[in-house]
Amino acid sequence: MEDIIVNRVAKSGLLSLDLEDYYHPGERVVYDLKDNLFMGLILKEKDFREFIKAHDWSQYSGKNVAITCSEDAIVPTWAYMLLAIQLEPYAHMVVFGSLADLETKLYEEALSKINFQEYEGTRVVVKGCSKVSVPTSAYVEVTRRLRPYAQSIMFGEPCSTVPLYKKPKV
Repeated sequence: MEDIIVNRVAKSGLLSLDLEDYYHPGERVVYDLKDNLFMGLILKEKDFREFIKAHDWSQYSGKNVAITCSEDAIVPTWAYMLLAIQLEPYAHMVVFGSLADLETKLYEEALSKINFQEYEGTRVVVKGCSKVSVPTSAYVEVTRRLRPYAQSIMFGEPCSTVPLYKKPKV
């Protein structure tokens, strides 16, 4: 009699949710306002407005842009707003902050499109390993959104999970 190998993971009814599937493939770039500062200290409105008009904004087509200023300078809020106005028609995503802030926002956008009600009563494993860097904020957000619906939430791989949440029996 032959031993039959049974795939218990496949029969377990676990649903795997891989956040890597929600990674936006577009290029990430930083627009650093320091390049527009006079002597690295101040932003001259007239010069900045001339730059805004002359700059080729189409180079940001489809890209994800983080706007920041790496110099310790006082930059008026309207300057960031002007940049956003110029970038918005071209870029996929524009945020104020770092590349990490940009990545968080990209995942928030992707997760907002998931119908988490489809996970009602399911046992979900949020996959832990991925080929791309997934921010911790995305794991927190997906957990927060899954909790009202999932029967249980685990982290890791279906063959080796860390239990995180189990809905109480009513």
